[in-house]
Amino acid sequence: MAGTLYIVATPIGNLEDITRRALRILAEVDLIAAEDTRHSKKLLHHFNIATPLISYYREKEQQRAEELIAKLHAGTNIALISDAGTPAISDPGAIVVNMARQASIPIVPVPGPSALTAAVSCAGLIPGEFLFVGFAPPKSTQRCTLLRSLRDLFYPLVFYEAPHRIERFLKDCLEILGDREILWARELSKKYEEITHATLGGLFASLNTEKLRGESVFIIYPPTVLPPSSDTIEKMLEKFYEQGELSMKDSCKEVAETLGVGRTSVYQRALHIWNKR
Repeated sequence: MAGTLYIVATPIGNLEDITRRALRILAEVDLIAAEDTRHSKKLLHHFNIATPLISYYREKEQQRAEELIAKLHAGTNIALISDAGTPAISDPGAIVVNMARQASIPIVPVPGPSALTAAVSCAGLIPGEFLFVGFAPPKSTQRCTLLRSLRDLFYPLVFYEAPHRIERFLKDCLEILGDREILWARELSKKYEEITHATLGGLFASLNTEKLRGESVFIIYPPTVLPPSSDTIEKMLEKFYEQGELSMKDSCKEVAETLGVGRTSVYQRALHIWNKR
């Protein structure tokens, strides 16, 4: 019989957050696949767990996943852990999980700490909906393209970000999304945990890059003004079309700037109006 793949959440800082079930599974499995074995050895040593470790990091994820699947087929029970939090959430893990599912290998989640849920629980999101984006692209051009695609969505946007990219990330967010409310959660569950509720403009202006440590969670709230309805956009486009004074491209530009919406959504509606004639 095939072994079982356990997806085990580990502490994001405070070791007291690990669950009793996680400790039992880590002690009982035949092998632990860890994002960084050096980091995980400290965790296992603290809890007197001597289960063998194998590395499972991003650069070798595909190759290592194939090795793990072979071991699972042979009956080996394996626990997958990341450096902190829940594997496969902006951490390695998705590849081996997909391969295990396709091979009908049992997959068992062992829930626990997650920076995502910890930050969201402090954000007061009503009715609780949000869009988790993970890490934004490191290059500004790609990051700005992503932010423009999210600008018109009326959901809180949740991002992870590394300390050395925070300043550039906030700058792009402010320019593209506007001065919205934001929650910044950093060093969660650790000694210097800090949760800040501010505006994008205020946070960017007061940012002290010299004191940034560890990864952060940012929750960018939706704009306070509801986006215009599809009917409003289409009526404006219809008016520009009937007048015939502007091209479709210029009409889209006018509508987008007047209503404060992204040109992409306006362009899709304009194509329908200009092409149906």
